[in-house]
Amino acid sequence: MLCAKTTISASEGFQHNRMWLNDEELPFEEDSRLMRCLKGVQRLALMNGSQKVSLSWKVHIASCNNFPTAAGLASSAAGYACLVFSLARLYGIPLNEELTTIARQGSGSACRSLFGGFVQWHRGVLDDGRDSVAKPIVSAQHWPNMHVLILVVNDERKKTSSTNGMQRSVTTSQLIQHRVDKIVPERTENLKKAIEARDFQSFAEITMKDSNQFHAIALDTYPPCVYMNDVSHAIASFVHTYNKTMGTVHAAYTFDAGPNACIYVLKENVAKLLAAVQKEFPNDSIDSSQYLRGLPVSIDSPESNIEKYANSATDNPINTAAVHRKAIGMLNIQPKSLLKYIIHTKVGDGPCQLSDDNSLLINGLPLSH
Repeated sequence: MLCAKTTISASEGFQHNRMWLNDEELPFEEDSRLMRCLKGVQRLALMNGSQKVSLSWKVHIASCNNFPTAAGLASSAAGYACLVFSLARLYGIPLNEELTTIARQGSGSACRSLFGGFVQWHRGVLDDGRDSVAKPIVSAQHWPNMHVLILVVNDERKKTSSTNGMQRSVTTSQLIQHRVDKIVPERTENLKKAIEARDFQSFAEITMKDSNQFHAIALDTYPPCVYMNDVSHAIASFVHTYNKTMGTVHAAYTFDAGPNACIYVLKENVAKLLAAVQKEFPNDSIDSSQYLRGLPVSIDSPESNIEKYANSATDNPINTAAVHRKAIGMLNIQPKSLLKYIIHTKVGDGPCQLSDDNSLLINGLPLSH
């Protein structure tokens, strides 16, 4: 499971607020987003009368994640959600909607990551943003077989951050206002209905169309924000071809502010899709334990699984041997090693408190110190 982990310690003996991300110390008190989150949670603690930890004590924070940072895979959302959740636990504040307004001041999408399952970030109408909060739609258990294959094209830090890119889009894109006023409200309601009904076909179509439009806005920005690359477009083309030849929608891509693809797929179709991905995007590292990461998948090699699924008998006429052979035959084999690695994950349950054995700090310093 993709995750961020954070440990926070407060002490009257600490001289300064300090933070380490993946063992690298970051400037804390000069970082306005970090300070907004810290002060916001402390303000809630004061309002709630929490006396668990003195608000005058400085904090030391260690955080790490097991997926690329600033590469368009929502590392900031996970990190800030984990930070705010951990601060709330430190100061004795229960998880509530007010915390989501604090988390989004670190990273907009972080407000959604404070809850598990499927979550909606509400736009709000108040000038001070108090009603711009995240609310759960359904839990992860509502659609337990919803899985994700993340095709990592580039795990390096992207040139344009999500925050800076969106700020530029708001001020320069002529298309964004139409999207905000007309497209997003309708799609949001339709997507919620698809999730509640576990309607993968509708969910997939809306997800891919919205991803495409997001990147159209990015290109309409001036200067343009170019997040996808040639490999990204090859992945999108692969998904459409695969779905068409399978006779039904088995996969849905979405690209955030980066070139890496998140492909939604139902659990029962993961192995078949992965076999096709590995066939179209061959890789010299395919047998390495570092190539396919995350949840295990029962897959040996592209060739063996293609043959397995092509010759499998099922009661579903769509999943006939002919359909599978046609799907594989339609693949456009790409040059080797265009993908760095693949992560298999699923919809998560949201943040939780771990035992002391998982602490990233000892005596207020990272374990590596």
